[in-house]
Amino acid sequence: MNKDEGQQPSRDWWRTSIIDMAPGEIRYFGYPIEQLTGQVSFAQMIWLMTRGELPGAAQARLLEAALVAAVDHGPQAPSIAIARMAATCGVGLNNAMASAVNVLGDVHGGAGEQAVALYQAVAARVDAGATLEAAAASGLDEAIALHGKFVSGFGHRFHPVDPRAPRLLALVAEAAAAGAVSGRFALIAQAIEDELARRKNGKRIPMNIDGATAVIYAELGFPAPLARGLFCLSRSVGILAHAWEQTQQGGRNKGPIPRDLIWTYDGPEKREVPKA
Repeated sequence: MNKDEGQQPSRDWWRTSIIDMAPGEIRYFGYPIEQLTGQVSFAQMIWLMTRGELPGAAQARLLEAALVAAVDHGPQAPSIAIARMAATCGVGLNNAMASAVNVLGDVHGGAGEQAVALYQAVAARVDAGATLEAAAASGLDEAIALHGKFVSGFGHRFHPVDPRAPRLLALVAEAAAAGAVSGRFALIAQAIEDELARRKNGKRIPMNIDGATAVIYAELGFPAPLARGLFCLSRSVGILAHAWEQTQQGGRNKGPIPRDLIWTYDGPEKREVPKA
């Protein structure tokens, strides 16, 4: 057995198709880094790293639009508030960002993933022969059974109409008209919104940012779990900005409410510890 054969098990331990390196050489999925640098946008690079190929120009524009739209939603968003609170605890930017990203779970941060899964489930029902209306209704029933009455991607506790969603959907419509995407998932999302309105006796529950970005991610062919990862990438920009701003503002141990306010206590009245 020659030396190279003896090293093969070590080389195979971290097998990857993503990056290849040798002294003086770095390639991502075969593309030399010196060719990518200056020619490929960050959105295109995200696509390459998660999909293995470079996107078309129209696909890259849609992906970038989704990433830009979800960057920030102010300190009333838990991730942003946590980034700012962490910064006042004396940690570095990386710690503040990690603290914030760690709360992007099923409730705050996971709605896009759940919406993509819903759209894909409806698409599968249509492919199996159901009408779009029937598929939307049964898909909605399944989503509610899995995640509860709040349907991921629809409605917003702050915005009557989320200003980000119509713009993203308009971009999807433009891309579909140009043949860059099918437009299928935009129709599915609209059918779900229509079904929700039917169940609410005509009261519409408009698509929000998560529902609209989910349309884009589904149209672009991203698996549902990657939708959450892409949201984390997007929101990390806002998290970084707020953590940095808070660092510049100063402040120590800035809690979730001003210190002159106190929480509501609903435990026992003051009492004495029994004597032994």
